[in-house]
Amino acid sequence: MNYTKQTYLVAFALFSLFFGAGNLILPPFLGYNAGSSWMWVATGFALSGVVIPILAIYGYARIQGTLLDFAKKVSPKFALLYAIIVYCICVSLPSPRTASVAYQIAIEPYFDISSLWVSILYFTLVLLFALNRTRILSLIGNFLTPLIILILILIISLGFCVDTTPMRDTIFENTFTTGILEGYQTFDALGGVVVGGVIVISLALQGKYNYQEKKRMIARSGLLAGIGLFVIYGGLIALGAYYSSDLQVTQRTQLLKILSKNTLGDYGTAFLGVLVALACFTTAVGIVTGTADFVKGIAKNAPGAYTITAVAGCLLGVLVGQFDVGLIIDIALPALLFIYPITIVLISLNSMPTKFASARVFRAVTLITFVFSIPDFLQIFMSQGALEGIYRWIPFSKQGMGWVLPGLIVFIGVNIFEYYKKAPLIEG
Repeated sequence: MNYTKQTYLVAFALFSLFFGAGNLILPPFLGYNAGSSWMWVATGFALSGVVIPILAIYGYARIQGTLLDFAKKVSPKFALLYAIIVYCICVSLPSPRTASVAYQIAIEPYFDISSLWVSILYFTLVLLFALNRTRILSLIGNFLTPLIILILILIISLGFCVDTTPMRDTIFENTFTTGILEGYQTFDALGGVVVGGVIVISLALQGKYNYQEKKRMIARSGLLAGIGLFVIYGGLIALGAYYSSDLQVTQRTQLLKILSKNTLGDYGTAFLGVLVALACFTTAVGIVTGTADFVKGIAKNAPGAYTITAVAGCLLGVLVGQFDVGLIIDIALPALLFIYPITIVLISLNSMPTKFASARVFRAVTLITFVFSIPDFLQIFMSQGALEGIYRWIPFSKQGMGWVLPGLIVFIGVNIFEYYKKAPLIEG
């Protein structure tokens, strides 16, 4: 396979591994509630749902290692703890959520079968793909992704051919930050640090490319996948906003069903079912494979470590996948507010030139980010009045972004400190 074709294949695989349950059901409902302000909410959503994940892929292109390498500049112990938390969250929430979404949209409307049996079959297939991981890029990139993209383009393009009334006003107080926080629910930043490792290992197993070739290939593939995600997200958000005055819906999956039927007619729900099943499936494969790769690595390539982890991840998916999609999303929010800020910081620092991201910078910015993101995490469990004093003196904390400015100030401050600390040595 030539270099260019492999690049496009990896780009397709990346798009499909990113584009899962949340990526499909969140944008239309977000646009529906944003109404005429959909462009602001789309910008925020793209920042956390496209830019940050693709930066993670670029970071992997540079280091070509594992998730442990992403955080090792903070400390090896922190890197191990962080990686364990990320993989536990991924196999416990977004992976099972793919089964729940697939059942509610693709199976339940047509077949009288329990979600348990569907989840068992679903994760059996996920396990088969994960155990044949050397063929993952080819199977997903050549076959599954093109079909996903085709159905998405049909739904979006045909959706704007229907006459509607003018869009309603937004229901959000701050559309931009709402878009950012809703982008958290895609899990794509976590997905970036998980599936990026899958891509690196899958290319390494082929044994065809050197470091520079893999670096260029992964970086270019990430950019192409990011462009695709941006176009699809923007289209789905705009489509939800386009119908905001004509529909009365309260659930994300309900809106998606209506939009698909309006655009593709009586076949819409069938097409949507295929789309949901494919999108969810490829994401689950990426998560299970990435987790199994990680455990195999820390187990020093012990025989059976990969297989045992893949089986355990699929069993957990079957159990948690029985819950309603909305419940899984609600449960995920505290975990995301806890781990997402640190993940964004690590991705950003790994994507920067090394001279701006020393070990000291990594440690200081990660620590301050953790400290200032604690109120965002606590607000889930406490009344807003209890944290009013904190909100008054931490900028953007009411929007769940209280960690951003302190982290930026510390990043600049430590870099200035290191510059002047080295300056006399340079002069001498």
